[in-house]
Amino acid sequence: MNVHSRRKFLVNSAVLSATVAASSTLVSPRVHAGENNALKLGIVGCGGRGCGAVDNALTADANVKLVVAADVDQRRASAQMDGLKAKWGDRIAVDEDSFFIGFDAYKKVLESDIDIVLLTSPQFFRPQMFKEAVAAGKHIFAEKPVAVDGEGIRMIQEAGEEARKKGLNVVGGLVNRYGASAQETMKRIQDGAIGEVVTARGDRMGGGCWRRPRTEGQNEMQYQMTNWLNFNWIASEFINDVTIHQLDIALWSFNDAQPKGAYSLGGRLARRGADTGDMYDSMATVYEFEDGRSLYAFSRQIDGAFSRGTTTINGSKGYAVIGNLESVASIFNGGKETKVPRGSVSGYVVEHKVLIDAVRSGGETYVNNVSYMTNSTGAAILGRMAAYTGQYVTWDEMLASVGDKPSELSWNAVPPTLPDERGRYKIAIPGEGWGYLD
Repeated sequence: MNVHSRRKFLVNSAVLSATVAASSTLVSPRVHAGENNALKLGIVGCGGRGCGAVDNALTADANVKLVVAADVDQRRASAQMDGLKAKWGDRIAVDEDSFFIGFDAYKKVLESDIDIVLLTSPQFFRPQMFKEAVAAGKHIFAEKPVAVDGEGIRMIQEAGEEARKKGLNVVGGLVNRYGASAQETMKRIQDGAIGEVVTARGDRMGGGCWRRPRTEGQNEMQYQMTNWLNFNWIASEFINDVTIHQLDIALWSFNDAQPKGAYSLGGRLARRGADTGDMYDSMATVYEFEDGRSLYAFSRQIDGAFSRGTTTINGSKGYAVIGNLESVASIFNGGKETKVPRGSVSGYVVEHKVLIDAVRSGGETYVNNVSYMTNSTGAAILGRMAAYTGQYVTWDEMLASVGDKPSELSWNAVPPTLPDERGRYKIAIPGEGWGYLD
């Protein structure tokens, strides 16, 4: 019998909301952690999202502190850390002896005496760091997405199973799973509020993604690492980095079924100019399932076009709409809209509260989000592969994929894509391979 067979699993459950509703430990920044039963955090990846995750964790529990950190970029990471120290005081117990810089710096974090590690570097690095974090015996918060190719998905799945055997808790950064209104809406759907779920559509329409210009003296690896969101090898497209939130809700409504395959349309309609890398700005994907149902995901990042971040779930008797970060949650049935109220605590905080409480429980409760983390990330990668190739791509083909990598992990490495004499990068041209648009 599995070691956790008698434990209370907190995955995809309304218990997550109850955990926070019953909690009295959400704190203001200046409440200091005591020494008794204090949990120690480490972080790998000190950018905006990473330090945001630290802020969320410290908000979730008054007896948690950050004691060690790692990043590859000292200047940017130090600025973010200074902001955390200004807000949280000595609960940010990171000094020059516990702040490590470099591509191997994450190993120093994993060697440290910490309870939980936050893995929030760009997704290219997630699988190897996740594997080593499990081997080091750490509980894990892993930001989404968790991989950029099938090789990474398989690595996370294998390490996730090892985490389960070891009793290591794992929470993923698919934050909508931890929103109270999303949980309640999904519970009502599962109870039959819209009949049988027939199809679902995830929409993530927005403006252009951020760009970081090349600076004097940067080599190509330094530039691409700084401007990482615009390069496929490290970010794996907008569908994987952002649309994954809406795709994840859609898959949730399908009881996290695994797509059998997908086909997709995509391209660069307006994405031009410096620092735009090699990624698309538009993508429309159809996912097919063994039971005959289809699921749709639409992505766009074009300035001046309309914005939307919702998932629509269509049933045999009605439909539901769940917005990103609890922006909306409604059920439509018989011409009537029933609004589901948003929670009083942000899902960004709840996900850390769930992880921290599970760690504190000593095994009485256990959480491991790896199954849906890898399913949703895999689906996003599947959509990107279908758009880039112009082919129908199966789930097994996605799992077998191995993405391009730098020659080594160092600032002197040669990235897998290089600009021509005009500064252009090759992009995927469906049916042809990689080439230049103009």
